[in-house]
Amino acid sequence: MAKKTDNTEERIIAVEEALSKTEVFIEKNQKLLSIIIGGIALLVLAYFGFQRFYLMPREKQAQEQMFMAERYFEMDSLNLALNGDGMYPGFLEIMDDYSMTKSGRLARYYTGIIMLNQGKYEEAISNLKKFKGKGTMVEPMAKGAIGDAFMELGKPSEAADQYIKAADVVKNEFTTPLFLQKAAWAYEDAGKTDKAIKAFDRIRVEYPRSAEARDVEKYITRLKGQN
Repeated sequence: MAKKTDNTEERIIAVEEALSKTEVFIEKNQKLLSIIIGGIALLVLAYFGFQRFYLMPREKQAQEQMFMAERYFEMDSLNLALNGDGMYPGFLEIMDDYSMTKSGRLARYYTGIIMLNQGKYEEAISNLKKFKGKGTMVEPMAKGAIGDAFMELGKPSEAADQYIKAADVVKNEFTTPLFLQKAAWAYEDAGKTDKAIKAFDRIRVEYPRSAEARDVEKYITRLKGQN
């Protein structure tokens, strides 16, 4: 029992010594610590101030500015959507002027899709790769569109890799099997039969109720027959 008591006393003494050293450190470095804490507080205030008084108003402006461009996009008036009509800006101007906002980033996605439809595949790829939509349903669509552009450029292997990224970036019952199917077809075009089978097999196993799963057994059988 005496040994346990001695150990307890030793621990108490050690804690007291540590606290004393901490107090001495704080006293010696009080000015420096105050500057550091004050700096952190200023950074936090600056961040929330930037969000509240700059980004939020800019986001609202961007949404108001982009309204007509989206309308033109829906009407298939792609040049007006991209370049504006003289009164309202197009996606090109919005993505540059409001690049830090969600709407500005979305304008870049629209720009990439329009350029894909206009046959400007390299420019489409460039814009879609710069698009930042992490965690949104637009992200897989952007990656899938990059795949489409690579297919148009006659690069099925690169297209397939993009389709796999599109399938996996936000997994769901709708876009994932669709892009797995596109990846399988692209891999087949690239002569990568094993990877095509693997993509089709993922549809069969992971998404058996999807529309893409209906003929997947037939595709797998045909590809295995080529090996």
